[in-house]
Amino acid sequence: MQDLLERYARLVMRVGINVQTGGEVLIRAMLEHAPLVRALVRAGYEAGARRVEVNFEDLEVLRSQIALAPDEAVGSAPQWMFDQLADIKEQRRALVFVIGWPPDMFAGIDPARVARSFPSPAALRAEARKVADSRRRAWVGIACATPAWAEQVYGEPDVERLWDAIAHVCRLDEPDPVAAWQAHIAKLEARYGLLNERRFDAIRFRGPGTDLTIGLLPQSRWQGGADETDLGLSYVANIPTDEVFTSPDRRRAEGVVRTTRPVGLISGAIVRDLELVFRDGAIVEAAAAHGEEDVRAQLDAYEGARHLGEIALADSRSRVGELDTLFYNGLLDENAACHIAYGASFLECFEGLPEGLSDDELRALGVNRAHVHTDLMIGSDDVEVDGLATGGEVVPLLRSGDWQLA
Repeated sequence: MQDLLERYARLVMRVGINVQTGGEVLIRAMLEHAPLVRALVRAGYEAGARRVEVNFEDLEVLRSQIALAPDEAVGSAPQWMFDQLADIKEQRRALVFVIGWPPDMFAGIDPARVARSFPSPAALRAEARKVADSRRRAWVGIACATPAWAEQVYGEPDVERLWDAIAHVCRLDEPDPVAAWQAHIAKLEARYGLLNERRFDAIRFRGPGTDLTIGLLPQSRWQGGADETDLGLSYVANIPTDEVFTSPDRRRAEGVVRTTRPVGLISGAIVRDLELVFRDGAIVEAAAAHGEEDVRAQLDAYEGARHLGEIALADSRSRVGELDTLFYNGLLDENAACHIAYGASFLECFEGLPEGLSDDELRALGVNRAHVHTDLMIGSDDVEVDGLATGGEVVPLLRSGDWQLA
């Protein structure tokens, strides 16, 4: 197991955030993630980092803060958190987010309080979004197996089995994982290149319970695989990743969509059989067999939450898809199927966007601004995906889970 953690850590530091000599790194994790975090710290220094710091959080402390704090304190943040964000931006400190939280970790707590507080206080999210928009630092989200998560996936706390799955989807079972990732990134770049050549006006999803058309802006551009900082440093924001994605026109979504996989919210709540109705770009109806209250709490908590910020395409032949395993974790599950996200757009997905625009000015252009970004898996072998050209041409993109554009 230790060898796996070390290989994983090296991949995160060398491909995920691409640590440079003299660079600084901040790792955010739960106490349960300590063995992996220790490997990450070692790998960071071995890659040439000047400093690797860790922010550990404890689940029981978080539960107490969210459940018991006075109402006026919920969603607020102390000044040192804002100072740390400013320092991250100034120092270009790379961020590693370790994900692998216990299921339903905030069960029994008012979902509205959770939505305002986790994964960070609501007041802090606007500043965090500005740091992200500045593109001044690399960042990556990664998964860490825990007994509670393994039990949710397999019905027993088989951590080793979950680690084997993570190793497979992260290409750690390859002789040279770094080279394997470079080849994989090149494949995704070729895929989104074809989409950008077509300049589609809209994307349509059709399947059981789904008939949704989402409009794109003329400036919308597809991306995937690797990102770049403002200085051209390449990094991979999600490990694993098998998607190509863009941000749509927030004003143009019409129809109904039904999720094809349970959705694990960032709070740990599991949402099943979610159905959303869109009109003039906004979610006007939301119903779910389980977790509906948690979804409504997110939609009501943040301006922009009822509009879309992402369309992502992934075929079912991805490494996550071929496992045919429900991980109850968006970082993994989003790579098994096409998905959309309500909430924040990615500014880097818009070509030629003027700098310095306010949130209201961006919204007026069709760019969504919000302090939440929730992925919803809506693809399957039964869902057809088409690209709609401005002139009316319909181009098949996915059929029976297979990529069609070439």
